[in-house]
Amino acid sequence: MASSSTLRSPVHSELLIKKSRFVGRVEPVQGRDEAQAIVAQLRTEHPGAAHVCWALLAGGESAAVDDGEPGGTAGRPMLEVLRHQQLEGVLATVVRYFGRVKLGADGLVCAYTDAVAQALLGAEKVPREERATLRCAVRYAQEGTVRRELAAYGAELVAADHSQLVTFTLTIARSRAAELAARIDNASQGSAAWLDPQVNP
Repeated sequence: MASSSTLRSPVHSELLIKKSRFVGRVEPVQGRDEAQAIVAQLRTEHPGAAHVCWALLAGGESAAVDDGEPGGTAGRPMLEVLRHQQLEGVLATVVRYFGRVKLGADGLVCAYTDAVAQALLGAEKVPREERATLRCAVRYAQEGTVRRELAAYGAELVAADHSQLVTFTLTIARSRAAELAARIDNASQGSAAWLDPQVNP
């Protein structure tokens, strides 16, 4: 399996096709929560846009959203460009201002594909570091402390299950996993329970 890359920083494009304006952006993200926040911000920044379509390539959180365009003409083609470039942990967005001239399904696929591909022409790719998945359980009183440690170390929270204890499932760069686990152990005064023996600090 080929190794994947992410982007060092956001890249942009702008196309004008039959009076419709397509504003493209591709950027590194941690997961779907961050992606959805970016899309919401774009809707605020572009109140006159007809569509804000997006594609997220991030493992099990990947998504392709047409945002009112005919099904399969926007999000999916954008996602395929990201896959073809062997990217991971990347969000592509295209804001469309409708120019009153219909492009047809094939025209839309080409426009959304080109908006992402043009942006990526100026992209600086960086190897994506292998990530480790950790699971730990802590008392409710320690939940806030653990969440702060996760944010400080750039860990991605996959799930938080609230039962007798709070069980966190998270991913983090493998090189930082042991250090984060030690910090959580210290913050919880040694009471954190690690549920996968191979990732114990």
